[in-house]
Amino acid sequence: MAAMEAGRPRLAPARMRPRDVMRVGAVGLRTRPLRAFLSALGIAIGIAAMVGVVGLSSSSGAELDRQLSALGTNLLTLSAGSTLMGEAAQLPTDAEAMIERIGPVQAVSSVGKVAEAKVYRSEQIPEAQTGGLTTYAARLDLPATVGATLRSGTWLNAATERYPAAVLGSSAAQRLGVGAAGPDTQVVVGGVRFTVVGVLAPVALAAELDSGVMIGWPVAAGRLGFDGHPTTLYTRSEEARLESVRQVLAGTANPEAPNEVDISRPSDVLAAKQATSQAFTGLLLGVGAVALLVGGVGVANTMVISVLERRAEIGLRRSLGATRGQIRTQFLAESLLLSAIGGTGGVLLGTAVTMGYALYSGWPSVVPVWATAGGLAATLVIGAVAGLYPAVRASRLSPTEALSTP
Repeated sequence: MAAMEAGRPRLAPARMRPRDVMRVGAVGLRTRPLRAFLSALGIAIGIAAMVGVVGLSSSSGAELDRQLSALGTNLLTLSAGSTLMGEAAQLPTDAEAMIERIGPVQAVSSVGKVAEAKVYRSEQIPEAQTGGLTTYAARLDLPATVGATLRSGTWLNAATERYPAAVLGSSAAQRLGVGAAGPDTQVVVGGVRFTVVGVLAPVALAAELDSGVMIGWPVAAGRLGFDGHPTTLYTRSEEARLESVRQVLAGTANPEAPNEVDISRPSDVLAAKQATSQAFTGLLLGVGAVALLVGGVGVANTMVISVLERRAEIGLRRSLGATRGQIRTQFLAESLLLSAIGGTGGVLLGTAVTMGYALYSGWPSVVPVWATAGGLAATLVIGAVAGLYPAVRASRLSPTEALSTP
């Protein structure tokens, strides 16, 4: 008998095709749908958070690039700094004309702060309540130079710059309670009533104008005692020669004291704001990673409990010839399927949130491919790690042990 058994060929265990592995791995998910849904939901929340944060950050960056492309990055701003004694410096009255002589400079405009001209909605407002508004004498070509647009009314012209006419910045209009320009809308500037002929939209590259009240250069000098010294100059130059212009601007604007001139590039400020928002993006990505880790723990917990509850199934399959490798593959495939479902749902949810918010904000919708691919790859790694121990534990159960355990 032993000789006959020794001569009998040993049967090799049947191999499971990929389709069979997927079908067997899905058994546990179909039999316990609620538990599978909750575990996948934990993964989905983590992936959605990560994709959403990356997508919103990328969309915000694309909007910034679009703004800079429309407004231009060749704007340089000159302002009066401080003297060596720490006092406020002054730009020469001919600084604008001097800068116009620089070859690559394409446009120059300026505003001058009228220090003593406080702005009020009417004469009945107490003098202590200034509202933080500033009165500026402004050149006629200012909007074209800084990229400002009007929300209501018109800008100053050759006629209105000589009369009490004013254009309000967006914040100034809000604080003064002015909704739109009109012949009956007036504000008090330096004790003189000015008719509001225009209201600006927010000016991205000259934010100081948002809280300003712009009046004509001649009327500021004739009615409010303006001394004619510009406070801030705005220049547009050839993009390729911008740095060369920047190096000579201070000496050209104020040859006697170039160290008293501050030069800035407003587009750099916007880029710095974007860098700050990216720092918060990193923080939010960390939160998403924690949520993803919690989801992975949930998957591991589900798989461990699944092994404990399905001992009889494991024992039956082992007694019918299933190898340890096949049992291990079954539970590992189940864990991977569970994570893949959660990851796919998370990617779709994060993409939908990004597109919805970008559409609401008027931004271009950008979801990097690496974010979605990385999210799915992360779920598979988490699924493999979370399911490895339960799969190994299931494969080590002998048929008699599994069938005899109640």
